[in-house]
Amino acid sequence: MGFMDSLKAKLSPAKDKVGGLAQQHGDKIDHGIDKAARTVDQKTKGKYSDKIESGSQKAKDAIDRLSHMGEGGTPPPAS
Repeated sequence: MGFMDSLKAKLSPAKDKVGGLAQQHGDKIDHGIDKAARTVDQKTKGKYSDKIESGSQKAKDAIDRLSHMGEGGTPPPAS
């Protein structure tokens, strides 16, 4: 068994747990992402608004994919 195989085997239970937590607390996580994005946007005085919005949307998409993994299925393809 190679290094990557043993690493994947050890991380599999953690991946399931993270998926369950993302499913259970997805709305709170989304709220936190929005709040952090607003704060950063205010601190930078809107200079990087487009990049902040893009990054926060990617983070929300990742949380959505993780929450679907918590249902025991495979994650939907990234868009």
